[in-house]
Amino acid sequence: MRIASLVAVIAVALLFVAAPVHAQGKVVTLEKQDGRIVVKIDGQLFTQYIYEGYEKPILHPVIGPNGVRMTRNWPVDDSDPTEAHDHPHHKGIWFGHMSVNGESFWHVGETAGTTVQTKLVSAEGDTIKTEDKLVARDGKKVIATDSRTIRFWAEGDTRFIDYSYTYHATQGDIKFGDDKDGQMGIRMNQQLRVKPNKGQKSTGQAINSAGDTTNDIWGKRADWIDYWGTVDGKAVGIAMFDHPSNFRHPTWWHAREYGLLSANPWGIHHFEKKKEPVGEYTLKSGESLTFRYLFVFHTGDYKSADIAGLYAKWAK
Repeated sequence: MRIASLVAVIAVALLFVAAPVHAQGKVVTLEKQDGRIVVKIDGQLFTQYIYEGYEKPILHPVIGPNGVRMTRNWPVDDSDPTEAHDHPHHKGIWFGHMSVNGESFWHVGETAGTTVQTKLVSAEGDTIKTEDKLVARDGKKVIATDSRTIRFWAEGDTRFIDYSYTYHATQGDIKFGDDKDGQMGIRMNQQLRVKPNKGQKSTGQAINSAGDTTNDIWGKRADWIDYWGTVDGKAVGIAMFDHPSNFRHPTWWHAREYGLLSANPWGIHHFEKKKEPVGEYTLKSGESLTFRYLFVFHTGDYKSADIAGLYAKWAK
């Protein structure tokens, strides 16, 4: 009886671990836990897709090459007292825009809406698929729905997250407001900041596909941006790609010296210093709009990682 019971327990446990996927010799596994899916590469933590407990689903933390933590801990994890405690809505990797039918899905608090997962469609192999609803600040009204496909893999030391997000105008028209705060974002390890946190050190540098560097990349249009520097003595970097199929490609970038990197096709009047909102857009009832981005976590700088070459390959 004891043996039979043990076999039954093991069988049930295996239902919560997706079959591993082999990519470039690296084994990707997805483990379902309460409110999250743990993503491992060769048995080591890569990231977690956390869909309960916060105002929107997030990927946190992200562990890059050589075990380097690529994202800021706070506010999900308060274990590092040296980190800046600003912008509590900057949690790992997230998706959301400041103005969707007048509701903010970028910020947190009483004035912001929430994104609620309604269905875990699948978590198999190296890919997570979900369905979600965008709920207004009153906690009741549904503004729109979305669907997501997130794929994870590794090639050598380089790790990738391919994030596809689709807005569905299931509740009527969706009006996107012209605002700089949006939409696909990551808050990086403070040691990759261009401007150091007070009392701390950082080695961050940045460049975009157009050749703009460091403090000149904010609000510029580009295919990609790469940040690189030294974290705990190891040279690493984070690149983010905007897919050619995306609306208003190449996108504008809300890329800050304090460690925020986000792609935003909506905030044109901020980025280009226009007097009137020119970035507004209405997605008609019944229509859908898809955005696709790639995060690349690499060793070295953008040249040694061949970011331009990786972008060209992915863009095809």
